[in-house]
Amino acid sequence: MNAVIPHLEDDSQARLDALAAISQRLLDRCRANGASQAEVSCSEERGLNVNVRMGAVETVESNHDRGIGVTVYFGQRKGSASTADLREESLESTVAQACAIARYTEDDPAAGLADAELMAREHGYFDTWHPWGIDADQALDLALACEAAGRDVDARIENSDGASVGSSASLSVYANSHGFVGRDRDTQHTIGCALIAGRGDAMQRDGWYSTALAAEDLESAVAIGRSAAERAVARLAPRQIATGAYPVLFSAEIARSLIGHLLGAVSGGALYRRASFLLDSVGTQLFPSWLSIEEQPFLRRGFRSSSYDSEGVATRESPLVRDGVLQRYVLGSYSARKLGLQTTANAGGVHNLAVSANAGGFDEMLRGMGRGLLVTELMGQGVNNVTGDYSRGAAGFWVENGAIAYPVDGITIAGNLKTMFAGIEAVGSDVDPRSHIRTGSILIGRMTAAGSD
Repeated sequence: MNAVIPHLEDDSQARLDALAAISQRLLDRCRANGASQAEVSCSEERGLNVNVRMGAVETVESNHDRGIGVTVYFGQRKGSASTADLREESLESTVAQACAIARYTEDDPAAGLADAELMAREHGYFDTWHPWGIDADQALDLALACEAAGRDVDARIENSDGASVGSSASLSVYANSHGFVGRDRDTQHTIGCALIAGRGDAMQRDGWYSTALAAEDLESAVAIGRSAAERAVARLAPRQIATGAYPVLFSAEIARSLIGHLLGAVSGGALYRRASFLLDSVGTQLFPSWLSIEEQPFLRRGFRSSSYDSEGVATRESPLVRDGVLQRYVLGSYSARKLGLQTTANAGGVHNLAVSANAGGFDEMLRGMGRGLLVTELMGQGVNNVTGDYSRGAAGFWVENGAIAYPVDGITIAGNLKTMFAGIEAVGSDVDPRSHIRTGSILIGRMTAAGSD
């Protein structure tokens, strides 16, 4: 990093103690009001975000937010209420509101806390707390340096969408009437830049960013600005391609959207509503036999590392896909009950996914494709989760003889996700570290691309 990171006076444990004490008082009030079960979530977040554009300051924002959510169950009737006010009368009112709502709702056979025996008993350390002692002036200096470095790369960079620096630190406590109390503290920091190359109708925009839990893991502001500029310039003078069926290589930062579509289709909410193209697919071969996807909730400095999910259920390392075969769904306790299954400790989402690679880095992936379309940007929302039909606007580069030949845009790529998953020929080792979905670039052997004709 090219910024000084001073020592911070860390009062996070004391603040967590205060949130845990509030949680216990609220649970006691829920019981006193007749609730058979209850759960409480308390959170606090502090952050700083700055934005600059064309060498001038645009915004400086500092936030200090907190929230308290109370959910009660009267048998299988559920009520929820929330507040950001820590005064005793407000907390009492929040519990009363939740209880009043529960008394007027109908029974839901799937309602209730996750089973007590599934609660996490151990709380691991995943190195997710790294406050960044950066003030507004230092953040602005970083953002200005980032944008300036990008604008200096090439004379064709004549405009900017700006550069930004953000830092946040969040504390959270989840407690329920099973006696479970979970305490988390996390930080996240980001530097980003978006630049515009060319003029008039020939303008092209692109950017780059780095995000991490610890500031020392960020790319330097100068490197981020230069990457943004190089990406914008590389897109100048795009062409179109003839409509046809071609190999398509999704760059790593775009490839994770494909895994996101898989997660949407195997999530409990889509399944019990029967709004998924992957109904009844556990045990089905969806991917090539060499491909596996593992959930890794205990990853050091992972974006979604945790010993428990948002219901307190103990997480565990487990395969989502093994040897190409779907092993399980992604369930919280409510959706699991609706489906007659057991929670997979995924209330609140997955906890870090690692997609196995069978190829080398990005350059090797290009050489392996030989000729086809490299996608670096997707547009639109043309994905039907019920049928799996996929159709999205795309931009990127045409590849000839295993090397980038020229930029392309105005393209629509289409297929069906089941066919696309089965048609994956390679996953690269060029993992994009900026997400909880950790995958390299993905090569699909054949997709329809609609171009100039």
